[in-house]
Amino acid sequence: MGKKYNVAVVGATGVVGQEMLKVLEERKFPIEKIIPLASSRTAGTRVEFQDKEIVVQELKKDSFQDVQIALFSAGSEVSEKYAPIAAAAGAVVIDNTAYFRMDPDVPLVVPEINAREVRNRPKGIIANPNCSTAQMVVALKPIYDAVGIKRLVISTYQAVSGTGKEAIEELQQEVLDILQMKPVKPEVYPYQIAFNVLPHIDSFLDSGYSKEEMKMVNETQKIFGDDSIRITATTCRVPVFYCHSECVNIETKQKISAAEVRALLNKAENIIVADDPRKNIYPMPILAAGKNDTFVGRIREDISIDNGIELFIVSDNLRKGAAFNAVQIAEEVIKDF
Repeated sequence: MGKKYNVAVVGATGVVGQEMLKVLEERKFPIEKIIPLASSRTAGTRVEFQDKEIVVQELKKDSFQDVQIALFSAGSEVSEKYAPIAAAAGAVVIDNTAYFRMDPDVPLVVPEINAREVRNRPKGIIANPNCSTAQMVVALKPIYDAVGIKRLVISTYQAVSGTGKEAIEELQQEVLDILQMKPVKPEVYPYQIAFNVLPHIDSFLDSGYSKEEMKMVNETQKIFGDDSIRITATTCRVPVFYCHSECVNIETKQKISAAEVRALLNKAENIIVADDPRKNIYPMPILAAGKNDTFVGRIREDISIDNGIELFIVSDNLRKGAAFNAVQIAEEVIKDF
């Protein structure tokens, strides 16, 4: 009988927290006790885990006694306050918010790329990257290792679930209202999202880039440990419930053909190549929803530059972009326990 662990899930009633519970169960993570935690607003409600209903406890300073792993997904303010408390109590914190990602003393981990970094955690905290970054770097890693990457030009088409439960409900309500000829009243987003595209995720900076776009730039460089990669991004919110899609243009240091890229990705861990456009086979959100894999297709050479590759990448933002990646990190952590 192997060792089992007490695992806390902070933000257990949110869309990512719920997904974390599902992935822990699916992956048969060795759990002695699961401790779902949330704010006073949703504490007392119940969540399902291993065919049992478990009461959600209110998050407090003393919530982490005898907890070995703490998965956080309750917003940056909560992580700022409680992640150091959990770490001080002896838990290894895996944080899904943006708060610690660029902290030089906190590793930013995608296990397919830099799993060894989980051991380098002076603060007892490991950061999960932004959902749009996580799925992209998994697809880039085999190419980076083979021929190097000089520059990335990224366009994203991100699902509303990336914003949270209220955004999912807003899209549902707006579709119903429009079909019933009722006025639309957006609250989560500045404009209606139904039947619309917003070139706007997170707040805008003086440079004209959004914070989401700069997350993709900075996090990609940190995960690869390579500040020389030149990156530009435009991130858009689209009226899709689950799964982020990305068009990524890669300028490589050495020439690589589309066929060689396809072969590399076919061998890569947790990647499914869906790439036969003549038969209408390509990545789509409806293919990736609920799956841990990252789907890659539309693989072709860029006709405008010498060393260029185009990829279309789709993944469930609640899975590889959040819960699955966090649980993968936890699996790496317990190898040392």
